[in-house]
Amino acid sequence: MGPHPAVAAIRLAVRRTLTDLVAEAGSTFTAPAREPRERTGGVPLAAAALPAAVGTTLIGNAHRHPSGLPRTPAAPGSPLVLVAVSGGADSMALAIAAAFEAPKLGLRVGAVTVDHGLQSGSADRAEQVAGRLRELGLDPVEAVAVRVGREGGPEAAARDARYAALDAAAERHGAVAVLLGHTRDDQAETVLLGLARGSGARSLAGMPAQKGRYRRPLLELDRAATRQACSAQAIPVWDDPHNCDPAYTRSRVRHEVLPVLEKHLGGGVVEALARTARLFRDDADALDQWAALAERDIRTGEGALDAVKLAELPPAVRRRVLRRAALRAGCPAGDLFARHLETIDLLVTGWRGQGPLHLPGGVEATRRCGTLVFRRQGD
Repeated sequence: MGPHPAVAAIRLAVRRTLTDLVAEAGSTFTAPAREPRERTGGVPLAAAALPAAVGTTLIGNAHRHPSGLPRTPAAPGSPLVLVAVSGGADSMALAIAAAFEAPKLGLRVGAVTVDHGLQSGSADRAEQVAGRLRELGLDPVEAVAVRVGREGGPEAAARDARYAALDAAAERHGAVAVLLGHTRDDQAETVLLGLARGSGARSLAGMPAQKGRYRRPLLELDRAATRQACSAQAIPVWDDPHNCDPAYTRSRVRHEVLPVLEKHLGGGVVEALARTARLFRDDADALDQWAALAERDIRTGEGALDAVKLAELPPAVRRRVLRRAALRAGCPAGDLFARHLETIDLLVTGWRGQGPLHLPGGVEATRRCGTLVFRRQGD
């Protein structure tokens, strides 16, 4: 008898992500000692590109899996993938699937759980989650405490602290990737939040399946599947009370806005919003590539931007060029909004002798002698 359909779907999504990761790295990875049973197009995963390991031994990830099936051995020193785990259904389902699939491709899998310190008993809870992950065979596993600031609001500050901890853990352990448990429901919420802010295409494109070291294997699956997978495998999960707290904007979108849309517009709203994100991402990627090429042509020898050539660009491309220049000068990406870019754009399209513009991060944008100059104040 095969696994529960939700378990099988999550394992397949994780397998695809890890296979792509192996293919990107090519021969720098070491294959498992035994040929994996799962095949794609009749070819064992990673068999063609990866050299066979010699003298492999069982390590932490080669313990028996909760499914009852023995894990494929992973070679000592093989590449490490970390999973970001909160203890909720999404991340626990992802972690157990990664523990099942990664060793077959010659990968070790570990985990990081972040204690934001925002709730009573959070440190003990993080240690409980870490202990549960170790029992599942993930290694290394860390519970990392962070200090959450106030900049950008509580949700943004917690997110910044969390990603900083994940980046540090990846560097510390030399991980080749970090897996995140965001689902299709999270994607739909992100699109709605972008619409409410009046954001552009890049924000409406939602969360990418891949960005830098981060991978999101579950973006095509809904949240219900992760709960079903954990239930089918008797994996205990923890529901963060902040996810139900109406004080947080995303919580209100999740529990109030989306249900109303589903009720009055019919089912399939989540799928439609996630599809919208994919379409916007394709367009945004194309425009970003155009902007990168255009910037090279309009940048002067002194590093400024030619205002006349800027004015000739389509508005969507021009604003992207301006954003790139502002970020390069030191503007924090999370604080640079559409209203800032619209004001900078007036230095090109509505020039009337305006003075310098003061942007987030202490950056100043000035039009001077037919060029736009971005510099940090005091430089």
